[in-house]
Amino acid sequence: MRAGDHRAASKLLADGANPNRELPDGSALLAWAVEKQDAEMAKLLLAKRARPDGGTDVSTAPLLIACEHGDPNIVGLLLDAGAKVNVARPDGIAPLALCAGSAPAEIVRRMIRAGAEVEKANGQGQTPLMWAAAQGRVENIRVLLENGAQVNRQTPSRFTPLFFALKSGNPAAPVALVDAGADVDHVAADGTSAVQLAMYQKDYDFAARMIQRGADVHAFDREGNTLLHAAVLADRPALVSLLLAKGANPNLLTGVPKVKRRYEVNYRSDPYEEVPKPPLLLAAENGFANVMRVLAEGGADVGYRSADGRSMVHAAAMSGKLAALELALQWLPDPNATDKHGQTPLHVLLQGDGTAETQAMMRLIAARGGRIDIKNGAGQTAAEAARNAQSGPKSAFFATFGERTANL
Repeated sequence: MRAGDHRAASKLLADGANPNRELPDGSALLAWAVEKQDAEMAKLLLAKRARPDGGTDVSTAPLLIACEHGDPNIVGLLLDAGAKVNVARPDGIAPLALCAGSAPAEIVRRMIRAGAEVEKANGQGQTPLMWAAAQGRVENIRVLLENGAQVNRQTPSRFTPLFFALKSGNPAAPVALVDAGADVDHVAADGTSAVQLAMYQKDYDFAARMIQRGADVHAFDREGNTLLHAAVLADRPALVSLLLAKGANPNLLTGVPKVKRRYEVNYRSDPYEEVPKPPLLLAAENGFANVMRVLAEGGADVGYRSADGRSMVHAAAMSGKLAALELALQWLPDPNATDKHGQTPLHVLLQGDGTAETQAMMRLIAARGGRIDIKNGAGQTAAEAARNAQSGPKSAFFATFGERTANL
């Protein structure tokens, strides 16, 4: 069997080898054949009256293994032989759930006709419909719903099939459930809504559909973002425009994240400061010029400064994107603004990577009257900071302002 030698196996069985003799771990030869996805060997064993349900170890029941793989030929062989469709592993997982996530719809139908329990949940409360949804198996979703699966059944964590479908990566899966009556306003135990999960999963078409029908545009997610903040961070101008049209506040600050992060664990364990930011500052930080335009047209405050004194010009400089800096200086023509640490946009650019775009940004600041002699909180001018900067931004600075500035 291990060698896949059908001829030798056939001879041994003909000579009296017992197809039902268990291995030391309680598994059966048929389970091995199924695990190897050797349909011919499985057929040979069954023809020699191998028990279709395997040995004493229920976790290695051939039908469970077959449904893990989802090959309809092998699953069909076992069903033809009378394998029990409601056998379950110790964790409660049954064949129908596994096949719902891996096998064709006809196999799912056949298992239901054979008596498989459509609503049988595993130890985590997950039903076959949730398994099908998690794998984005739209046809299996429909078959299960046609046979009585509950579209809004919840796990102990209050996840519904819709939540599993949103995580599947198949955009058709959540749509199929919504069309069947899934509750789009449901919120999981951790406070996550379906539309927030759609944003996490980058299913922006589904998110837009939910926003159109009236999703809460003011709710904060576990990251401290509303849908507008999330759409900005995803660089989705059309979605930002839709949210503004639905009443999202263009100047609402980010909230307190529920997720607590720690960085540099060998150096500090206290929480990092989370500075609240409006959508426009987030867009500028990331260099999303098109989103910046949509927000400004929608009423965003272009003169806003964050709690650390950062202006939109500082944020755009941080992004390393020329288009963002051009917009920022157009709306807020102050290239010498300082944050609470005394940093000017030039100081910020000197902390970047020094690409050709960085040099273009420095030239823009120079053309708008940017000064290189303003000292930051550490007492360093931009010229002095340039001498200690990485080679890229250092070269960009002196190519823009000249070597003579080195001593300023």
